[in-house]
Amino acid sequence: MDRPVLLDTHVCVWLIEGRMGVRQEALSLMEMAGEESFLRVSAISAWEVGMLEAKGRLRFDMSCEDWVESAFHRPGISLVPLTPSICIHSSRLPGDFHGGSADRLIVATARQLGAVRLTRDDLILQYAAQGHLRALPS
Repeated sequence: MDRPVLLDTHVCVWLIEGRMGVRQEALSLMEMAGEESFLRVSAISAWEVGMLEAKGRLRFDMSCEDWVESAFHRPGISLVPLTPSICIHSSRLPGDFHGGSADRLIVATARQLGAVRLTRDDLILQYAAQGHLRALPS
């Protein structure tokens, strides 16, 4: 594995919760990246998980804070902090990207890391097809 794999928030939740629906190619890539400690999750994903849980769209068997702490610190997964550079880069993405703030921050994180982003988000996959990002459908 020559580059990190940055998980979109929903992919991270599916991976940790063992939910079905992740493509086999994505599962294989996550497994390989995890074995080499190349799996990454953006710190903004903690905010997204918190918002989804607060709105009742996610439910956990523990507090949301405990779930995030456990999920983002599993072997093979590293949390990527939001740096000033990532924040600025997210406001200056090349091309035409109209995603929400969290998506912009995750895209900027992937670009700065040179990471492959795993996502189901069609806007992000289209942005990647324009050559601005490496992304694979999850």
